[in-house]
Amino acid sequence: MKNDRFLLWCSCALALLTSLPVVAGAQEQQMMKDLRGKWKFQIGDDMRWADPSFDDRKWDDISVPSAWEDEGYPGYDGYAWYRTQFDVPDDLRGKALSLHMGTIDDADETYVNGHFIGFGGQFPPHYISEYGWSREYYLPQWCLRFGQRNVIAVRVYDGGLAGGITHGKPGIYGQTDPLLADQSLAGTWKLKTGDDFSWKEPSCDDAAWQDATVPLYWETQGLKDYDGFGWYRLKFHPSPALEGKRLILLMGKVDDIDETYLNGERVGRTGSMTPRGGGIRTSNEYAELRAYTLPGGLLKFGQENVLAVRVYDSWLHGGIYDGPIGLITRDAYQDWKHRHRDRKTPWDLLREMFE
Repeated sequence: MKNDRFLLWCSCALALLTSLPVVAGAQEQQMMKDLRGKWKFQIGDDMRWADPSFDDRKWDDISVPSAWEDEGYPGYDGYAWYRTQFDVPDDLRGKALSLHMGTIDDADETYVNGHFIGFGGQFPPHYISEYGWSREYYLPQWCLRFGQRNVIAVRVYDGGLAGGITHGKPGIYGQTDPLLADQSLAGTWKLKTGDDFSWKEPSCDDAAWQDATVPLYWETQGLKDYDGFGWYRLKFHPSPALEGKRLILLMGKVDDIDETYLNGERVGRTGSMTPRGGGIRTSNEYAELRAYTLPGGLLKFGQENVLAVRVYDSWLHGGIYDGPIGLITRDAYQDWKHRHRDRKTPWDLLREMFE
């Protein structure tokens, strides 16, 4: 009886998850550009294949999604690359977009027009499989070529059994009811690894820090395989249109935990960076959307302000990796929250089915 119940649960779960719209946090998404179909494919490994100008016309055609063992490569384990070309219509300009690649067996690095935008698992010699996890990568507008040819290149490593882009609905997705900042603070920030509380002070000299795109994983920006502390900083002037309004700071999603400071004062945190039991523990904080209420008078209009974000990454992905990033009025934020309050994820519905 228990086995029958478990099999029923699994079959219902699979049917429900494949039929419901994609949900990222509380932000529902819909496909804007379908990328399923024939891609170019080559076994082996050469980083030149990430270059959008590379000529892949002699590569084999392969169906995506499908295990490469079912596409003429039985028994093959190791590295392979996928490539495809697509157009981005102008009506997607300015929208919050993400690239969904479905499930990839086992590890991947994904490039758009030569820009490294995301990864899952880890390649040898420190091999980690993420074969069961669906890949969803924030897609920065600056890496797209609107009205022109775009190229996706996916480097894949398979450690055994099935391999490749195996399941799901690969495509470019947009949010159906996005949470939009009244003043966006996404873009180029400063980033430094390590941990020093003096870095939260507005007087800190960050001129020598590296430039970093926010939001985007820091591993895609020269910090591959880095786990530990890092600090982001941004100097900005708030929009005069926001003066006198109650404001919330949106910091998107951070992997794993953060403490956020405005002009040297902490305005919010998600998770705890206090060591417990010999180390810092993290849970599912990486999936939480950061929204921090700004105390009145802390934001200085007509002057330069400084945001400093202390981040701790426990392993694999790290940094401020998804939006929205910016300032929003409390009223606009609450309106959006109310519209999404009663929306349930597939997991919520499954849990109710078996309670």
